[in-house]
Amino acid sequence: MTTNLIDKDTLKLLRIPFSIFLMPVFLFALSQAESINWQNTLLSFIILHLFIYPASNGYNSFMDQDEGSIGGLKHPPKPTKKLFYISILLDFIGLSLSFFISIPFSICLLMYILASRAYSYKGIRLKKYPYLGFITVIFSQGAFTFLIAYHAITLLSYQEIINRQLLALIACSLLLAGVYPLTQIYQHEEDYKNGDITISYKLGYRGTFAFCCFAFLTSIICFYYYFREVDLLNNFIILQLCFIPAVVYFFHWFYKVWRDSSAADFEHTMKMNLIASVCLNNCFILLLLINQQVIKFQ
Repeated sequence: MTTNLIDKDTLKLLRIPFSIFLMPVFLFALSQAESINWQNTLLSFIILHLFIYPASNGYNSFMDQDEGSIGGLKHPPKPTKKLFYISILLDFIGLSLSFFISIPFSICLLMYILASRAYSYKGIRLKKYPYLGFITVIFSQGAFTFLIAYHAITLLSYQEIINRQLLALIACSLLLAGVYPLTQIYQHEEDYKNGDITISYKLGYRGTFAFCCFAFLTSIICFYYYFREVDLLNNFIILQLCFIPAVVYFFHWFYKVWRDSSAADFEHTMKMNLIASVCLNNCFILLLLINQQVIKFQ
Protein backbone atom coordinates (compact mmCIF):
# COMPACT_ATOMS: atom_id res chain seq x y z
CA MET A 1 0.00 0.00 0.00
CA THR A 2 2.76 2.42 1.04
CA THR A 3 4.84 1.48 -1.95
CA ASN A 4 1.95 2.24 -4.28
CA LEU A 5 1.30 5.58 -2.58
CA ILE A 6 4.85 6.89 -2.79
CA ASP A 7 6.02 6.32 -6.35
CA LYS A 8 8.96 8.04 -8.02
CA ASP A 9 6.92 10.81 -9.63
CA THR A 10 5.04 11.59 -6.41
CA LEU A 11 8.30 11.78 -4.47
CA LYS A 12 9.78 14.05 -7.13
CA LEU A 13 6.82 16.46 -6.90
CA LEU A 14 7.27 16.81 -3.13
CA ARG A 15 10.51 18.59 -4.05
CA ILE A 16 12.18 17.83 -0.73
CA PRO A 17 15.56 19.32 -1.85
CA PHE A 18 13.65 22.58 -2.51
CA SER A 19 13.51 23.02 1.28
CA ILE A 20 17.08 24.35 1.12
CA PHE A 21 15.61 27.54 -0.36
CA LEU A 22 13.30 27.91 2.67
CA MET A 23 15.98 27.11 5.25
CA PRO A 24 17.52 30.59 5.80
CA VAL A 25 14.68 31.94 7.98
CA PHE A 26 14.92 28.97 10.36
CA LEU A 27 18.71 29.24 10.51
CA PHE A 28 18.48 32.99 11.13
CA ALA A 29 16.14 32.35 14.07
CA LEU A 30 18.53 29.71 15.39
CA SER A 31 21.55 31.98 15.01
CA GLN A 32 19.90 34.73 17.07
CA ALA A 33 18.66 32.57 19.94
CA GLU A 34 20.40 33.23 23.25
CA SER A 35 19.44 29.86 24.73
CA ILE A 36 18.73 26.83 22.56
CA ASN A 37 16.67 23.76 23.28
CA TRP A 38 18.49 21.46 20.88
CA GLN A 39 15.93 18.65 21.03
CA ASN A 40 13.11 21.00 20.02
CA THR A 41 15.35 22.66 17.45
CA LEU A 42 16.06 19.38 15.68
CA LEU A 43 12.43 18.26 15.87
CA SER A 44 11.05 21.57 14.55
CA PHE A 45 13.61 21.58 11.75
CA ILE A 46 12.52 18.08 10.69
CA ILE A 47 8.82 18.97 10.97
CA LEU A 48 9.15 22.04 8.75
CA HIS A 49 11.70 20.90 6.18
CA LEU A 50 10.85 17.22 5.78
CA PHE A 51 7.08 17.26 6.30
CA ILE A 52 5.35 20.65 6.12
CA TYR A 53 7.29 22.25 3.25
CA PRO A 54 7.22 19.13 1.02
CA ALA A 55 3.50 18.72 1.79
CA SER A 56 2.92 22.31 0.70
CA ASN A 57 4.93 21.72 -2.48
CA GLY A 58 2.96 18.59 -3.29
CA TYR A 59 -0.44 20.16 -2.64
CA ASN A 60 0.47 23.20 -4.74
CA SER A 61 1.59 20.97 -7.63
CA PHE A 62 -1.61 18.92 -7.42
CA MET A 63 -3.77 22.04 -7.53
CA ASP A 64 -1.78 23.76 -10.28
CA GLN A 65 -1.39 20.73 -12.57
CA ASP A 66 1.55 22.57 -14.17
CA GLU A 67 2.71 21.56 -17.60
CA GLY A 68 5.78 23.80 -17.57
CA SER A 69 8.73 24.14 -15.21
CA ILE A 70 8.16 24.63 -11.48
CA GLY A 71 10.55 25.48 -8.66
CA GLY A 72 13.26 22.83 -8.57
CA LEU A 73 11.89 20.81 -11.52
CA LYS A 74 12.38 21.80 -15.13
CA HIS A 75 10.21 18.93 -16.44
CA PRO A 76 7.76 17.97 -13.68
CA PRO A 77 5.77 14.75 -13.99
CA LYS A 78 1.98 14.86 -14.11
CA PRO A 79 0.49 15.10 -10.58
CA THR A 80 -1.94 12.37 -9.57
CA LYS A 81 -4.34 11.83 -6.67
CA LYS A 82 -1.50 10.07 -4.88
CA LEU A 83 0.24 13.43 -4.49
CA PHE A 84 -2.82 14.89 -2.78
CA TYR A 85 -3.02 11.99 -0.31
CA ILE A 86 0.68 12.03 0.52
CA SER A 87 0.59 15.81 1.12
CA ILE A 88 -2.26 15.33 3.63
CA LEU A 89 -0.35 12.46 5.27
CA LEU A 90 2.82 14.55 5.62
CA ASP A 91 0.85 17.42 7.16
CA PHE A 92 -0.76 15.00 9.62
CA ILE A 93 2.63 13.58 10.65
CA GLY A 94 4.14 17.06 10.99
CA LEU A 95 1.23 18.29 13.11
CA SER A 96 1.30 15.17 15.28
CA LEU A 97 5.02 15.62 15.99
CA SER A 98 4.52 19.33 16.73
CA PHE A 99 2.65 18.54 19.96
CA PHE A 100 5.96 17.28 21.40
CA ILE A 101 7.19 20.88 21.22
CA SER A 102 4.18 22.85 22.46
CA ILE A 103 0.49 23.42 21.82
CA PRO A 104 1.12 27.06 20.70
CA PHE A 105 3.62 25.72 18.16
CA SER A 106 1.03 23.21 16.88
CA ILE A 107 -1.64 25.92 16.57
CA CYS A 108 0.65 28.22 14.58
CA LEU A 109 1.84 25.34 12.42
CA LEU A 110 -1.79 24.59 11.58
CA MET A 111 -2.29 28.26 10.69
CA TYR A 112 0.72 28.04 8.37
CA ILE A 113 -0.71 24.96 6.66
CA LEU A 114 -4.12 26.60 6.23
CA ALA A 115 -2.51 29.71 4.71
CA SER A 116 -0.52 27.50 2.33
CA ARG A 117 -3.66 25.63 1.32
CA ALA A 118 -5.64 28.85 0.83
CA TYR A 119 -2.86 30.04 -1.46
CA SER A 120 -3.28 27.05 -3.79
CA TYR A 121 -6.81 25.71 -3.27
CA LYS A 122 -9.01 26.37 -6.32
CA GLY A 123 -11.96 27.46 -4.18
CA ILE A 124 -9.94 30.28 -2.55
CA ARG A 125 -6.77 30.56 -4.65
CA LEU A 126 -4.93 33.48 -3.04
CA LYS A 127 -2.33 32.91 -5.74
CA LYS A 128 -4.56 34.58 -8.33
CA TYR A 129 -4.59 37.83 -6.34
CA PRO A 130 -1.21 39.51 -6.90
CA TYR A 131 -1.08 41.65 -3.77
CA LEU A 132 -2.93 39.43 -1.29
CA GLY A 133 -1.01 36.37 -2.48
CA PHE A 134 2.27 38.24 -2.21
CA ILE A 135 1.56 39.47 1.33
CA THR A 136 0.45 35.99 2.41
CA VAL A 137 3.69 34.39 1.21
CA ILE A 138 6.16 36.95 2.56
CA PHE A 139 4.41 37.01 5.94
CA SER A 140 3.92 33.25 6.36
CA GLN A 141 7.36 32.22 5.03
CA GLY A 142 9.11 35.24 6.54
CA ALA A 143 8.03 36.77 9.87
CA PHE A 144 5.62 33.98 10.83
CA THR A 145 8.14 31.20 10.18
CA PHE A 146 10.78 33.08 12.19
CA LEU A 147 8.25 33.45 15.02
CA ILE A 148 7.31 29.76 15.24
CA ALA A 149 10.92 28.60 14.73
CA TYR A 150 12.23 30.95 17.46
CA HIS A 151 9.48 29.74 19.79
CA ALA A 152 10.39 26.09 19.20
CA ILE A 153 14.10 26.82 19.66
CA THR A 154 13.78 28.90 22.85
CA LEU A 155 10.26 28.12 24.17
CA LEU A 156 9.74 31.84 24.72
CA SER A 157 6.14 32.99 24.33
CA TYR A 158 5.10 34.55 21.05
CA GLN A 159 4.52 37.89 22.75
CA GLU A 160 8.03 37.86 24.24
CA ILE A 161 9.51 37.08 20.82
CA ILE A 162 7.58 39.91 19.17
CA ASN A 163 8.73 42.32 21.88
CA ARG A 164 12.39 41.26 21.56
CA GLN A 165 12.68 40.41 17.87
CA LEU A 166 10.25 42.69 16.04
CA LEU A 167 12.91 44.09 13.71
CA ALA A 168 14.14 40.56 12.93
CA LEU A 169 10.57 39.53 12.04
CA ILE A 170 10.19 42.49 9.70
CA ALA A 171 13.64 41.90 8.15
CA CYS A 172 12.71 38.29 7.33
CA SER A 173 9.55 39.30 5.48
CA LEU A 174 11.37 42.07 3.62
CA LEU A 175 14.04 39.58 2.57
CA LEU A 176 11.31 37.26 1.26
CA ALA A 177 9.78 40.24 -0.57
CA GLY A 178 13.09 40.60 -2.39
CA VAL A 179 13.25 36.93 -3.35
CA TYR A 180 9.71 35.73 -3.95
CA PRO A 181 8.82 37.74 -7.11
CA LEU A 182 12.00 36.43 -8.75
CA THR A 183 10.73 32.87 -8.28
CA GLN A 184 7.67 33.76 -10.38
CA ILE A 185 9.43 35.58 -13.21
CA TYR A 186 9.79 32.61 -15.57
CA GLN A 187 6.17 31.49 -15.11
CA HIS A 188 4.29 34.55 -16.40
CA GLU A 189 2.67 32.75 -19.33
CA GLU A 190 1.89 29.55 -17.39
CA ASP A 191 0.40 31.46 -14.46
CA TYR A 192 -1.66 33.75 -16.69
CA LYS A 193 -3.00 30.73 -18.58
CA ASN A 194 -4.18 29.32 -15.24
CA GLY A 195 -5.80 32.62 -14.27
CA ASP A 196 -3.11 33.49 -11.70
CA ILE A 197 -2.05 37.12 -11.83
CA THR A 198 1.13 37.11 -9.75
CA ILE A 199 2.99 40.12 -8.37
CA SER A 200 5.80 39.45 -10.84
CA TYR A 201 3.36 39.41 -13.75
CA LYS A 202 1.94 42.76 -12.61
CA LEU A 203 5.42 44.27 -12.29
CA GLY A 204 6.76 42.88 -15.58
CA TYR A 205 10.28 41.59 -16.13
CA ARG A 206 12.20 44.80 -15.49
CA GLY A 207 9.77 45.92 -12.81
CA THR A 208 10.25 42.66 -10.91
CA PHE A 209 14.00 43.23 -10.68
CA ALA A 210 13.57 46.90 -9.70
CA PHE A 211 11.06 45.97 -7.00
CA CYS A 212 13.26 43.16 -5.65
CA CYS A 213 16.23 45.51 -5.56
CA PHE A 214 14.21 47.97 -3.47
CA ALA A 215 12.99 45.18 -1.14
CA PHE A 216 16.57 43.92 -0.66
CA LEU A 217 17.74 47.42 0.24
CA THR A 218 14.96 47.91 2.77
CA SER A 219 15.72 44.49 4.30
CA ILE A 220 19.39 45.46 4.62
CA ILE A 221 18.40 48.67 6.42
CA CYS A 222 16.15 46.68 8.74
CA PHE A 223 18.90 44.12 9.42
CA TYR A 224 21.27 46.99 10.24
CA TYR A 225 18.93 48.48 12.84
CA TYR A 226 18.21 45.03 14.26
CA PHE A 227 21.87 44.13 14.71
CA ARG A 228 22.59 47.59 16.11
CA GLU A 229 19.76 47.19 18.62
CA VAL A 230 21.14 43.86 19.87
CA ASP A 231 24.71 45.23 19.78
CA LEU A 232 25.91 42.74 17.15
CA LEU A 233 27.01 44.96 14.27
CA ASN A 234 29.77 42.46 13.50
CA ASN A 235 26.97 40.09 12.47
CA PHE A 236 25.65 42.70 10.07
CA ILE A 237 29.09 43.01 8.45
CA ILE A 238 29.30 39.22 8.05
CA LEU A 239 25.84 39.18 6.48
CA GLN A 240 26.87 41.76 3.87
CA LEU A 241 30.10 39.91 3.05
CA CYS A 242 28.35 36.56 2.69
CA PHE A 243 25.72 38.02 0.40
CA ILE A 244 28.19 39.48 -2.13
CA PRO A 245 28.00 36.50 -4.58
CA ALA A 246 24.19 36.70 -4.66
CA VAL A 247 24.24 40.47 -5.23
CA VAL A 248 26.77 40.13 -8.06
CA TYR A 249 24.70 37.43 -9.76
CA PHE A 250 21.48 39.40 -9.24
CA PHE A 251 22.80 42.44 -11.10
CA HIS A 252 24.41 40.26 -13.78
CA TRP A 253 21.04 38.59 -14.39
CA PHE A 254 19.20 41.92 -14.20
CA TYR A 255 21.46 43.27 -16.96
CA LYS A 256 20.75 40.25 -19.17
CA VAL A 257 16.98 40.53 -18.67
CA TRP A 258 17.10 44.28 -19.31
CA ARG A 259 18.63 43.55 -22.71
CA ASP A 260 16.55 40.45 -23.49
CA SER A 261 13.51 39.34 -21.46
CA SER A 262 14.03 35.73 -22.57
CA ALA A 263 16.83 35.58 -19.97
CA ALA A 264 14.08 35.56 -17.31
CA ASP A 265 13.98 31.78 -17.56
CA PHE A 266 13.96 28.71 -15.33
CA GLU A 267 17.73 28.16 -15.35
CA HIS A 268 18.61 31.69 -14.25
CA THR A 269 15.87 31.66 -11.60
CA MET A 270 17.07 28.40 -10.05
CA LYS A 271 20.68 29.56 -10.10
CA MET A 272 19.69 32.81 -8.37
CA ASN A 273 17.72 30.88 -5.74
CA LEU A 274 20.57 28.47 -5.15
CA ILE A 275 23.25 31.14 -4.81
CA ALA A 276 21.09 33.27 -2.49
CA SER A 277 20.05 30.36 -0.26
CA VAL A 278 23.59 28.94 -0.01
CA CYS A 279 24.96 32.40 0.86
CA LEU A 280 22.32 32.96 3.53
CA ASN A 281 22.45 29.43 4.96
CA ASN A 282 26.24 29.59 5.28
CA CYS A 283 26.01 33.08 6.77
CA PHE A 284 23.52 32.13 9.47
CA ILE A 285 25.39 28.93 10.34
CA LEU A 286 28.51 31.08 10.77
CA LEU A 287 26.58 33.56 12.95
CA LEU A 288 25.28 30.64 15.03
CA LEU A 289 28.83 29.39 15.62
CA ILE A 290 30.01 32.90 16.53
CA ASN A 291 27.07 33.73 18.82
CA GLN A 292 27.42 30.37 20.57
CA GLN A 293 31.13 31.16 20.94
CA VAL A 294 32.20 28.07 19.02
CA ILE A 295 34.43 30.34 16.96
CA LYS A 296 35.68 33.86 17.69
CA PHE A 297 35.18 36.91 15.52
CA GLN A 298 36.75 40.28 16.33
